[in-house]
Amino acid sequence: MNFTNKTCVVTGGANGIGRRLTERFLEEGARVAVIDLDKTAGNRLAARFSPDRFLYFPGDLAEQAVLERFSAAVLERFQRVDCLIHNACLSRRGLLSGCSYADFAYVQRVGVIAPYYLTSLFREHFAPGASVVNIASTRAVMSQADTESYTAAKGGIRALTHALSVSLSGTARVNSVSPGWIETAGYHAAGEPAAEHSRADRMQHPVGRVGKPDDIADAVLFLCSDRASFITGQDLTIDGGMTTQMIYHADCGWSYDPEERT
Repeated sequence: MNFTNKTCVVTGGANGIGRRLTERFLEEGARVAVIDLDKTAGNRLAARFSPDRFLYFPGDLAEQAVLERFSAAVLERFQRVDCLIHNACLSRRGLLSGCSYADFAYVQRVGVIAPYYLTSLFREHFAPGASVVNIASTRAVMSQADTESYTAAKGGIRALTHALSVSLSGTARVNSVSPGWIETAGYHAAGEPAAEHSRADRMQHPVGRVGKPDDIADAVLFLCSDRASFITGQDLTIDGGMTTQMIYHADCGWSYDPEERT
């Protein structure tokens, strides 16, 4: 896949999966613009790459004015957008921990409203063959307790994907990727030790391992490439098979004790 001289925008692109997406697009020849609140991580990336190919913009995606300034900066530097990756999101937990109205709303502003509005800001500036990829989550369809803020945002971005794919027909393809457990420990601060996973952690996945950021990056680059030119409005689940494995009490060495439920 060749992204030479194409412009890619990655939200939340300074850490975790977003950082690996940023690095991979740059490795493939793209020019990349990143918005992220973490100035230390963003400036660390900016120090690694030439300013003619990389733009770091510090800012909070929850703020309309920040989105407008960021889009203007991207277009001033690179003139167009070929790939738009909505990666940024966060959790402020949920019902059981007293997630407030303001906290719940903030997560939706970052995880759903920002992708919608940023897409609208770039709408007239998409290059021919442009692609939008939203990073959703398997939590859009399954949950643990006390995760409502994040789960709602991921359900929203997954639904927004198919809506935008219709509205942007002829302008850009729009797809989403839903990661499962992706170990990102090596993609935050500099020099973290590699994460260690137990045999149970690994073997509960039908593929026998925990996911890596490159598993997501491979899928995103494919969806942004010409090889995926007939794919739009779709969600690609990348979770090592976890959501395909049905487990009931006494299956796979697991048991459920309702007396221990809190």
